[in-house]
Amino acid sequence: MTKAQQSELRNWHEVPFTKVKMTDMFWRPRLEGLKKVTLPTCLAKCEETGRIDNFAKAGGLLEGEFEGIYFNDSDVYKVLEGVAYSLMLERDAALEGEADRIIELIAAAQEPDGYLTTYYTLVAPESKWSDMEKHEMYNGGHLIEAAVAYHEATGKRQLLDVACRLADHYDRTFGPDKRHWVEGHEEIELALIKLYRATGEERYWKLAYWLMEERGHGHGVGAIWDKPEWGPAYCQDDVPVREIEKVTGHAVRAMYLYSGMADAVHVSGDPAYLGALQRVWSHTVERNMYVTGGIGPSHHNEGFTEDFDLPNESAYCETCAAIAMVFWNHRMNLLFGEGKYADVVEREMYNGALAGISLTGDRFFYVNPLASKGDHHRVPWFDTSCCPTNLARFLPSIGQYVYARTAKGIVVNQYIQGEAELKLENGTAVQLKQRTSFPWSGTVELEVSPETSGVFTVQMRVPGWCRGYRVRIGGEWISGVEALEERGYLSIERHWSEGDTILLELDMPVELIRAREEVQADKGRIAIQRGPVVYCIEQQDHPGLSYDEMTFSAYGKLRVEHREDLLGGVTTLRGTDGNGEPCRFVPYYAWDNREPGFMQVWIREKEEERLYKY
Repeated sequence: MTKAQQSELRNWHEVPFTKVKMTDMFWRPRLEGLKKVTLPTCLAKCEETGRIDNFAKAGGLLEGEFEGIYFNDSDVYKVLEGVAYSLMLERDAALEGEADRIIELIAAAQEPDGYLTTYYTLVAPESKWSDMEKHEMYNGGHLIEAAVAYHEATGKRQLLDVACRLADHYDRTFGPDKRHWVEGHEEIELALIKLYRATGEERYWKLAYWLMEERGHGHGVGAIWDKPEWGPAYCQDDVPVREIEKVTGHAVRAMYLYSGMADAVHVSGDPAYLGALQRVWSHTVERNMYVTGGIGPSHHNEGFTEDFDLPNESAYCETCAAIAMVFWNHRMNLLFGEGKYADVVEREMYNGALAGISLTGDRFFYVNPLASKGDHHRVPWFDTSCCPTNLARFLPSIGQYVYARTAKGIVVNQYIQGEAELKLENGTAVQLKQRTSFPWSGTVELEVSPETSGVFTVQMRVPGWCRGYRVRIGGEWISGVEALEERGYLSIERHWSEGDTILLELDMPVELIRAREEVQADKGRIAIQRGPVVYCIEQQDHPGLSYDEMTFSAYGKLRVEHREDLLGGVTTLRGTDGNGEPCRFVPYYAWDNREPGFMQVWIREKEEERLYKY
């Protein structure tokens, strides 16, 4: 690694969500709802649809045929991962008992050589490893992630042993001087690296690296490669990964690949992927991401088309893709130590990903458009239910995105009220208490209490949407010289003692946003954002209007009004539209939780007052 490359890397350390207790009124109720509603809902649906019985049938414990789609095993694994994360936050004997029952069935379904995909065991045992689109390693990746999580949560090894036998089967079958393989749906790459971190077995991360290196060399075989309208780019097999210039194909697959690439840099120290990661990040975020953080505009390929193709009503924006953007950008933040990656994590958390689940926790969006005439609604389940089960594992683990640890001290990436415990690199334990009403308020108070007083650095992210801020330590407002801003962070190095407090006040004005000129769908339109929250209008608040009838002036005034009695407690924006009629904007994530009706994020700008002409 060159000195220039070394200077780019930060290699920050993640602070596990088990060390972060969230007590705020925004996320805490959602975690409680996840345990009481979302996880039981997903478990019941996996039972009702035969997903769990498939394991019993494959293990010879139940008669019958395979039910569902060939990748349905993965939904069970993702729910188990969510259960594990929930148990890490709070043990629950009944929930753990149900998980143990399912794990017994999974173990029974594993074949003697370690192979495990119930579809092939029950339907086509002679066709294993013949079609790289059939999600065999994708299923296995989700099993591995669930196994690592469940072992960490409970100390029980049964599922982890199943995962290791499966990974060993992969390692015996594929690799240098063995069989080629390009998994059609990425996931196994980051899972194997997670398994390496849990077991210390280096062959697991090396297999992950080899699998990534297989891409772009003509080894792909199967349904994806046989469809001319898809082809290798659909699953990121068009160029070698270190030569990637732009985001292509299926959005979720792409984000999982980039997550694995970032992990590979972490564990190997090999900088070969750095250039590709930075190039494709810029291409994704600057040319192919919606204001909500959504990615992948096309229903046809569940992914990308061409730069600046960002239609609103037909936007696909799969919930899984928003969650995968969190996975990737979190890893990029740890690699490079730049706030812009945590900015994307924040955008997804409060908009693109959160919109995927109802306020009641039992209905879900697969597709997240930015406009609807009133015919798009969350539903209890899907035949392909990757999104509900991904939410089931994403939500309980969000605490891991709040803090990071560096060689010099502590990083605060997300502003969520609660407490945390971590250790500095020198072993000193530090207790953190964060008090805030984020995302509705930009005031954050951080109490820092090291067990032993000493000098270290606290970095606090200045979000990209923030245009001004003030910082106070103790009773004194400090200057920019004392709190240097670098890479999107205020960096405060000083001697810290128990109870020292930082008060950070982030300006949070209402912001009118215009898209880049190249985005045809948004010409002559504006969107509204306040802090990290993107807003929309709904028909319920504008009963006299038809779809796309409302206009808004760039000079219009909006009043900030918090309503505890609306949509689970939200800050709304009230004012008058372009015709002088009352209007109200509500957070995008909360839309479609009332009576059906139209919704729009991008509003037509009042013609005669438009600041910029296209």
